[in-house]
Amino acid sequence: MAGWVWFRCLFGPNLHRIHRPPDQNRPEGRAGRRGWTYQPKSLEKHTDSILGWASALWSLSYYSSPLILCYLYRKGYFCSTKLIPVSQYVGTVLVCLLGIACLRGLGRWRNPEYLQFITILEETRKNHNHSNKKKLACYDFDFSHWPADFNWKEVSSPKLSQGGVSLLKPEPRHRGSADSVLSSFRTLPCHILSDRSLIWEEDAVPRFEGQRNKLVACDGNEIDTMFVDRRRDGGERGKTLVICCEGNAGFYEVGCMNTPLDGGYSVLGWNHPGFAGSTGVPFPQNEANAMDVVIQFAVHKLGFQLPDIIVYAWSIGGFTASWAVMSYPEVRAVVLDASFDDLLPLALKVMPDSWSESQGQGRGGGGPLVTHTVRQYMNLNNAEQLCKYQGPVLLIRRTKDEIITTMGPEDIMSNRGNDLLLKLLQFRYPKVMTEEGVRAVRQWLGAASQLEEASVYSHYEVDDDWCTSVLQSYQTDRETFFPWSVGEDMTPEGRRQLALFLARKYMRNFDTTHCTPLPISEFQPPWRL
Repeated sequence: MAGWVWFRCLFGPNLHRIHRPPDQNRPEGRAGRRGWTYQPKSLEKHTDSILGWASALWSLSYYSSPLILCYLYRKGYFCSTKLIPVSQYVGTVLVCLLGIACLRGLGRWRNPEYLQFITILEETRKNHNHSNKKKLACYDFDFSHWPADFNWKEVSSPKLSQGGVSLLKPEPRHRGSADSVLSSFRTLPCHILSDRSLIWEEDAVPRFEGQRNKLVACDGNEIDTMFVDRRRDGGERGKTLVICCEGNAGFYEVGCMNTPLDGGYSVLGWNHPGFAGSTGVPFPQNEANAMDVVIQFAVHKLGFQLPDIIVYAWSIGGFTASWAVMSYPEVRAVVLDASFDDLLPLALKVMPDSWSESQGQGRGGGGPLVTHTVRQYMNLNNAEQLCKYQGPVLLIRRTKDEIITTMGPEDIMSNRGNDLLLKLLQFRYPKVMTEEGVRAVRQWLGAASQLEEASVYSHYEVDDDWCTSVLQSYQTDRETFFPWSVGEDMTPEGRRQLALFLARKYMRNFDTTHCTPLPISEFQPPWRL
């Protein structure tokens, strides 16, 4: 029996932190402590350090192997007389590493904290019930060893099409076949951020009783999620679930999840495929698959209905958020912060002028290589997806955004959030967004301050009460699915008023840069007529 326990310790995961004691039989000296960082004994600490260096060197040699092989070939090492000693040396190193791993297993076996943890982990794998999951949640360890909490197969088959557009499909395995081999190297940025992640978990897990779960998407990727339930004490906001979609290189530990959390909402955050505990590669299809299983988990395991869910995204997370509301139109609302209409103009901005389609077109002129690559592999068409959603939308524009502007933060009219707003309004209210309506909205978008915005609004003498009554009358008398034909019998002055009224309802300005965390005061449910 002792040998079997040692064997489990040998192949067990690294233990990082104990959030709270799983029961009263905790090691002596830990009584009364809320949580603590796991302290390995001397034998485990030193052997783990050696294995960590060996893993890093292996990753480095793997990626530099073409150069190493070329060097060895030029030096004449590819012959039997030299290969045999090299193979013997490599074999000796592997045997030594195996011995070190065995010693690490012995060190873990002699540590009562690790022994208790590995026992709970094995019990949970055998019987994945609520009691065992609650005990396992007391520990923070390598997420790859966490048992799956939800699989997309449990409730439904993938969405194959909607309106002739492919929505969900497994990514071909050959595109990620090297993922397991390269995972340690590819997740180095995650390790760099691990201290910040642990700090967040030290606060969120005990304080908010955060629940970490592993979801398995239809492509086989494992998605790392964190859920904070506020339904008991959060009032009406607590009954609403905000699903957060992070931006580029964003993690739920340090991303936009904190904004609705501060507001008392129930919150579900998730990490992109390939980020932190999530596996895979963040291609658009994998992102959509991940978002799908997150929504299915929220509905079928967490017990929220789609009308109870708000999808909130920051930056590039607007792709998965717009995909979600397009695919699940019953979702209550969507909030897009610092997002854009289409990735292509932003990609062309950073590419050399020589890549443009013809001489002299310059940036934004349509580089064929860039265009083909974006459309084929990274077609983040947020505006197109958002226009297929019928529910409430709020766009938050950063007035000093330096990331999603094509001409720099000083040119607010080059902010692609403007294009997202215009495309949405032109689809939903085509009779209002005629030439005069678009011109008025562009003038409002070009305002450099709140004072200038108010000046434009008053210049066109916008009557909010009149605009509201016109829209409510149209909604009462006709089918309410967009696009609406409201405005077709209006004067140009009336269309300008209505266009500005709608623009201000659909978009809020936040006077800051792209990466500034959004305060809860700026996070509001979208306008609903």
